[in-house]
Amino acid sequence: MDYLNDLDKTFQKLLGDLREEFSLIRTNRPTSKLIEDINAIYMNQPIPIKQLGTISVEPPRNLVISPWDKGSINSIAKAIDDAKLGFTSSVMGDVIRITLPQLTDERREELSRVVRKTSEEIRIKMRVARDEVNKRINQEPDEDIKFKNKERLQKLVDGFNEAVDGLVGSKITEISQ
Repeated sequence: MDYLNDLDKTFQKLLGDLREEFSLIRTNRPTSKLIEDINAIYMNQPIPIKQLGTISVEPPRNLVISPWDKGSINSIAKAIDDAKLGFTSSVMGDVIRITLPQLTDERREELSRVVRKTSEEIRIKMRVARDEVNKRINQEPDEDIKFKNKERLQKLVDGFNEAVDGLVGSKITEISQ
């Protein structure tokens, strides 16, 4: 029975990993996650942008970075440009402004494929974990316990698949908007 609880925790971790992966996939809506982990050189050290200033979103497709130390503005702008994410930064006084370009239909299709591929990779990890638990269930001597555990395992797998389908559907909808 403990192995089913462990499997549930594994599934929750996989769903968390999938959400994290999806948050890094760009849509027409700007998010600070697109740039917050880019390292800028500050005081001869690579430091993530999120530690150098505030990142805010200005609808419809702008990100604005307000560095705490105004001397870091040029290194942050250079780091964003060097990251080659498909957009450039422009320094405007004490802030750095990034305007995300509109997604093309071709890029939307490409991103949708990435979403599906990423979800399939998570499903493969789920299947591996499920198969390991299934082997343990089959080693149970009591047929009633074996049957109940297989039933519970199937419910866990079905719930996981529904959650993944929901995440994929909402991300693809977000991309197409």
